[in-house]
Formats: sequence, C-alpha cells, structure tokens
Amino acid sequence: MNRNLTLLAVCQGLFLTNNVVFIAVNGLVGLSIAPLGWMATLPVMGYVVGGALSTSLVARTQMRFGRRISFQIGLAVALISALMCAWSAISGNFWLLVVSTVVAGYYSANGQLYRFAAAELSAPAFREKAVSLVMAGGLIGAVIGPNMAAKTKGLFAVPFVGAYLSLAVVAVLAMVLMAFVKFPPVPPRVQGADQGRPMSQIMRQPVFIVATLAAALSYGVMNLLMAATPLAMQVCGFDFPDAAFVLEWHVIGMFAPGFFTGHLIRKFGTLPVMGVGVLLNALCIAVALSGVDLHQFVIALFLLGVGWNFLFTGSTTLSLRAYRPEEKDRAQAAINFWVFATMAFTSFASGALVTTQGWALLNMGSMLPVALTGLALIWLAMKQRAEAAR
Repeated sequence: MNRNLTLLAVCQGLFLTNNVVFIAVNGLVGLSIAPLGWMATLPVMGYVVGGALSTSLVARTQMRFGRRISFQIGLAVALISALMCAWSAISGNFWLLVVSTVVAGYYSANGQLYRFAAAELSAPAFREKAVSLVMAGGLIGAVIGPNMAAKTKGLFAVPFVGAYLSLAVVAVLAMVLMAFVKFPPVPPRVQGADQGRPMSQIMRQPVFIVATLAAALSYGVMNLLMAATPLAMQVCGFDFPDAAFVLEWHVIGMFAPGFFTGHLIRKFGTLPVMGVGVLLNALCIAVALSGVDLHQFVIALFLLGVGWNFLFTGSTTLSLRAYRPEEKDRAQAAINFWVFATMAFTSFASGALVTTQGWALLNMGSMLPVALTGLALIWLAMKQRAEAAR
C-alpha cells in the first residue's frame, strides 16, 4: 500500500460518501416534491443515467489528458452538481433536481474508474490486492455518508439542503487530495501506432462477457434493493435515522471486505469468490423476505453489501485479463456503460416497484438477476476447464 494508493483509497471513500448521501437523500427529496409518488426515485435514476451517458466522454478525456486531470474534472462537476441539488431542494423544483443528478453522473463515471487506476499504481503481482484495498476506502463513505446525511438533514429550513451543501465541501477536499496522486504518465500518441483490437472482438471474449455481466448485475441487484430501502422503511414506520443506520451497515458490508477480498481471490481464484458473492445475494433476499423488523433490514442489506463486494471486486479483477494496455480506456468505458445502464433501469424500477408492488415482490424479482449471474459463472468455469483439458 503506497502513498498514491492510500490517497486514491481516500478519494474512493469520498466518492462513496457522495453516492451514499445521494442514495439516502434523493429518493426522499424526490418523494416530497415529485408530481407523482412513483417518480420519487427518478433523481436516483438520473445519477446513473448521467453516468451511462458520460462513459464515452470520460474515456476520451482519460485518453487525452490522463487520469489526474480527468478525475479533477469529475470532482469539479461533483461540486457544481451538489450546489444545483441544494438549489433544487430550496426551490422545490423536481425536474431541476433530476437534471442536477444527471449532471452529477459525470462524476460517477469518473469515480468508477478509481478501481481500475488502482491496478496501475501497484506492481503487476499485487493488482488484485491494490484494487481490493482501494475499494476498501469506501468504508470512509460507509461511516461518513449516512451520518452526514442524518446530521445535516435539519441544518436549514428545507430538509436535506445541508446534506447537499456538505457534498460540495467533500468534493473540494477530494480535489485537494487528488492533486497529490502521481499517476503513470500518459503515453505519447504516435501516428499509426497500434490501437489494439476492435471492441467487437474484445467484447466477444467469454471472460469479458462474464466480467461485464457480473459487474452490471451485481450493481443492479444492489442498487435495486438499496435505493428502495429508505422508501420501504418509511412505509414500515421507521424514521430517517433508522434508514441511515441500515445504509451505514450496508456500505460497511460493501467495503470492509476490501481488506481481504484480494487475498481470497489470489488464494482461491476469482470465480469461486464471485460464486460466494452470488450465494450471499441469495441469502440477503431470503432474510429480506423473512420480515420487516429493523434487524432484518440491517442483516439483509449487510449481506447484500458483502455479496456485492465479492462480485464486483472479482469482476474487476476478471476483466483485467480481457484487454491489453492500449485497449484499457475503451474496454473500461464499455464495462462501466453496462453497469450504469443496469443501474439506471433498476433505480427507476426500485421506486416504481416498492411504491406499487411492495418490498416483498421487489425482493422476489431480484432472484432472477442473481440466478443469471450464477449461471454465467458456471458457464465460464466450464469453458476454462474444457480449455485446460485440451
């Protein structure tokens, strides 16, 4: 764990602080000012739609200016969008809130590349651990995010304006820290140099297909249940501090395993660790269906977080086998596009389903992507075994 990785891990934590506060707050602010109740999670969806729309632009920025400048641009957008969200809440303008979260998606598209940048800041033999440890920085978001949202909720007359303004401060702090991270220099662009394989060829590889599918569906299931949790708990009569407590333990589950997930992957292999992630997701759904007491929300969301960590860290590690250095920006943009596209769909679906069909049916529907992820892992394992036999 070198100085650059440490700083990047802290920036990852501040990025997750932004994400957690958005998840905790946007649905509730949306519910209070939306024209119709089922629109409540549109601001949550806007965040991930903005991320999906920004992936190709971020990839071009990374190729042209390098990691640091691109990440700083993303943090500047985070600052601006947080201020826009605060004004949206003050003015009660629902559609401006949605636009503000779409703009914030550019920051999200940048932040999703922190985990890939971690692999470039370590020796090749320690890439898995570097990715895992930087993702463990998300624990900062687990502790700060929910508590900051709860503490700043009532700072101003309009609820949650203080939470949005606190995110502007977080963005400034991250910009200062990012300025001290030394990334590898951008390779000079040589006319006629090999640009790597076409994306169609890269995307046809089984390892790329499974890595992308696992990353997208693990984030989709996690987002589907996490975005709906504050709304479901409000319907069940819980106060916002209770929902913040549940989200805190969920995000701890997401990132605390980062201290050892890389070690597990090196010891047992990527696919077995991802398989455990699938089982933990299934267990989460079983606990959620068992009742709606506070401890059941806490346990279910904690298991969901750990399952996501195993799947997402594993899929990131798996994807490193699918592309060459000259192909990384395009390949990483493609992976993140599908992650954001899945998150956009699940963000909308979570609000619509939990407000019309209820918490139980939402969890039952989550079993489909969990099962699909498990089948994809089995398929890749069988292909790798057959290739090894040949």
